[in-house]
Amino acid sequence: MEIERKWMVTGWPEGDLPLLFEQNMRQGYISVTPTVRIREEAEINGTTEYILCFKSKGTLARKEIELPIPKDTFDELEDLIGLPLIPKVRRTYQLSDGHRLEVNHVDEGLPSEFWYAEVEFSTEKEALEWNPEDAGVADFLNNEVTRQQGQSMGAYWSVTRMDKPM
Repeated sequence: MEIERKWMVTGWPEGDLPLLFEQNMRQGYISVTPTVRIREEAEINGTTEYILCFKSKGTLARKEIELPIPKDTFDELEDLIGLPLIPKVRRTYQLSDGHRLEVNHVDEGLPSEFWYAEVEFSTEKEALEWNPEDAGVADFLNNEVTRQQGQSMGAYWSVTRMDKPM
């Protein structure tokens, strides 16, 4: 189960949040309803993983199944998709309350580029009770879009990749 809240942000957080790691990613969608996604996750100065992911409907909480796949399977699925994958840079920070803040920069340099942040939780109750102010990031996380339709990466894929003429 994936339980997370999401905010639109305008860049990397300022201040002295401890950076845990940074990843370059590329992801594409075989289907957006239901969500079937492939993702390449290359940790800076680390390993690269290839993941096939299935997600149910939902906003705050949804079922998520992630399976590691070999690079050649990823390459075949990327070819099958036949559209440019979405590049993004993710930085993961440690928050003072023990949670992790994932900040993503999507499609850098394109007119559609944007930034978003997520915090994952163990339970829906924890997610609903969590306050960014308690972790010292209220100024950064001030535009929550968790329950807004059309804020998923699958929706972004549909608008920026599938609805474009080839």
